[in-house]
Amino acid sequence: MISTLRAGLLAGAAILFTSPAQAQFLFGDSFWGQPQRPSAAQRSTPRAGVAAQRRQQAAIPAWDDDEDDRPQRAAPAQNTTPAQRGPWKAQWDGGARPAISPAAPPVVSYSGPQAAGTVVIDTRGRALYYVLGGGRAYRYSIAVGREGFTWAGTQRVSRVQAWPDWRPPAEMRKRQPNLPIVMTGGVHNPLGAKAIYLGSTLYRIHGTNDSRSIGSASSSGCFRMTNANVTHLASMVRIGTTVTVLRGLPRNIASNSTAAGRS
Repeated sequence: MISTLRAGLLAGAAILFTSPAQAQFLFGDSFWGQPQRPSAAQRSTPRAGVAAQRRQQAAIPAWDDDEDDRPQRAAPAQNTTPAQRGPWKAQWDGGARPAISPAAPPVVSYSGPQAAGTVVIDTRGRALYYVLGGGRAYRYSIAVGREGFTWAGTQRVSRVQAWPDWRPPAEMRKRQPNLPIVMTGGVHNPLGAKAIYLGSTLYRIHGTNDSRSIGSASSSGCFRMTNANVTHLASMVRIGTTVTVLRGLPRNIASNSTAAGRS
């Protein structure tokens, strides 16, 4: 009876489809009584597609930006496979460097003891204050270090750089062999439009090409701001400006309410 039913289905398929391959597309290999192994070309195509997709994902600039961007001695191409060396380039173009208009944040009440011109970072509150004096301060929203990467202390601004280059360290390139030795500054560069360097440390206050991260705890210890905000802050800080990083600012020091007047 099963053979009779199968014969009937085959006859129906011959009427509905111009070839057995069309019927197989609809019903699958099991319809013909036994599985059929795909050809070598069929077997290789999906894998090649997956490999290409992985290469594309590896090239997406979604890296941790809090790494040393100073010159380093390294030759990652020697540690990569031939397949990885194919598309690998020592330098990536960070893209255009448009003029970024500075955007001032709200001015809030601030009663801390710091002198005017001091930068105060509240890690827990994910806010950066630039003290104006007279009981006021600019309050910027920032991204801070993720769990295990927060820190506290006092540093001084050692350098301010527009559209800084990004140099992933050897450890990061080992994890992601397709990364370049250097990515030039630009809109695609994860360090954004400005970088404010803190002493001789690897930490920076910098812009970002992913403004959605602002307000999160997602870095390795650096502080991210929108490009418009960091451009505004960079116009006020100077070499030697004091930057105080606190794990938490006392609640009575700063008010979220907008203070009267601006500097």
